[in-house]
Amino acid sequence: MAFQEDGNHTAVTEFILLGLTDDPVLRLVLFTIILCIYLVTMSRNLSTILLIRVSSQLHHPMYFFLSHLAFADIGTSSSVIPDMLLYFLVERNSMSYHGCGIQLSSAAFFGGLECFLLAAMAYDRFVAICNPLLYSTKMSTQVYVRLLLVVYIGSYLDSCSFTICFYSLVFCGPNEINHFFCDLAPLLKLSCSNVRITAVVLSFTVGFVIVVTVFVIAVSYTYILITILKMRSTEGRHKAFSTCASHLTAVTLYYGTVTFIYVMPKSSYSTDQNKVVSVFYMVVVPMLNPLIYSLRNNEIKGALKRQIDKKVFP
Repeated sequence: MAFQEDGNHTAVTEFILLGLTDDPVLRLVLFTIILCIYLVTMSRNLSTILLIRVSSQLHHPMYFFLSHLAFADIGTSSSVIPDMLLYFLVERNSMSYHGCGIQLSSAAFFGGLECFLLAAMAYDRFVAICNPLLYSTKMSTQVYVRLLLVVYIGSYLDSCSFTICFYSLVFCGPNEINHFFCDLAPLLKLSCSNVRITAVVLSFTVGFVIVVTVFVIAVSYTYILITILKMRSTEGRHKAFSTCASHLTAVTLYYGTVTFIYVMPKSSYSTDQNKVVSVFYMVVVPMLNPLIYSLRNNEIKGALKRQIDKKVFP
């Protein structure tokens, strides 16, 4: 039942997700592709977390942050992909009202977590390159735990703002969401209540997270670049650049897509483009992050080789 009587109007009890396509053949193709991506995402990120936990060589703040980034990637994918896969196989893609709210808050939490973690990792690289002699003091266990606490509290507050915005909306008419998951932007178009305040709160929340984290990343890399340019050793410069390359690649991929969706004027792109970009940052990027870090990081490759050698030649 999609509607129920509530006072003088009909309240929506479920939403219909229009998904990516109506073509049955294309749906089957997309199901296969996204299932493979999801399996790779889960296996790669879980392997990254496990490798960092069992390898004493990787017990440094940089890799602890990376393990939490892998957790955020798992959460981001798992908040939308299982439902996507189910919807590819059924004709009527429905989701309950509260299920929609849960999916929205989960996606917001893990999306915010990724932003804050990328900023924390940028700060970690700044300390490691600009103040190497003080690294053990400035990035002690106590400091690392406090940073993580700030990261998770910030993500939780970000998620709460999305949840409050969702439950403040009144839906009494159309219930078809032109998306593959419950995103707040298309939900605003369906609401029959005044959405101005909600839209302002949403814009402020997303803008605040992006501006603060981008500011931390930009300042950190400005000082890192200045420090690298002052280095006389070519080998030292190369090592410093290689240390930051993986993180910069992850930042570019993630913030490039998030900015396209939440910052660019809505008139500059279509809903279909929005869907494609959302697939990239919620489905593809979580798969790419562990590949980026494992392919470019010699310490991770070395730790993986040692663990394999222990299993093969105990």
